[in-house]
This record gives sequence, C-alpha cells and structure tokens, in this order.
Amino acid sequence: MLSQKDKKRYRAIGHHLNPVVTIAGKGLSTGVMSELTRAIGDHELIKIRILTSDRNERLETVTEIQEQLDVEVVQSIGKVALIYKGAANPDPALSNLLRMDLL
Repeated sequence: MLSQKDKKRYRAIGHHLNPVVTIAGKGLSTGVMSELTRAIGDHELIKIRILTSDRNERLETVTEIQEQLDVEVVQSIGKVALIYKGAANPDPALSNLLRMDLL
C-alpha cells in the first residue's frame, strides 16, 4: 500500500510520462497482458491508455489489471491510468523512478 506522500511523488513523475500501453476494443487480451507485465517489470511506474468511452468499462479494466498483475493504481483520470509495481532489482536505465531521481 502506497502512502499519500509516495502517490504524490509518483503522480509528479507520471505527469511527464507517455502511455506505454494502449488498450483498445478487444480489451485485456493475452498480448496486452504480456506487454503490461513486461512494461511494469521494466519501468515500475507506467501510464496506460484505455480507449473506451464507457466510464464503468474503464474502471473495470483498471480493476482487472490491478488484480491480475498485483499493481497499485496511483491515479486514474479519464482514459489514462498510472500504475506502479516495485521491482526487486530495478534497472537504473529502465526504471522511471530511478531515472527521474537522477535528473
């Protein structure tokens, strides 16, 4: 569980990130889930875009991602969600958290 201080810091970092995964009409397919797993493992903090106009569908998709990948939802606004999962051994060249700390 992230503290409010951590969430605030991650939102500030996430503001400068572009979405790395886009979820379109087919929803959470196997390919999308594997890409999400790879991206969150590499970057720890990622932004995703969910291209559906139904708000409830977007919330269900974010909840399903949270449950299946055991991630923390830092923020969800409109069609964009910011998710976090800490890595055991983060790569300084890939981790959005470590790269932003170096700037």
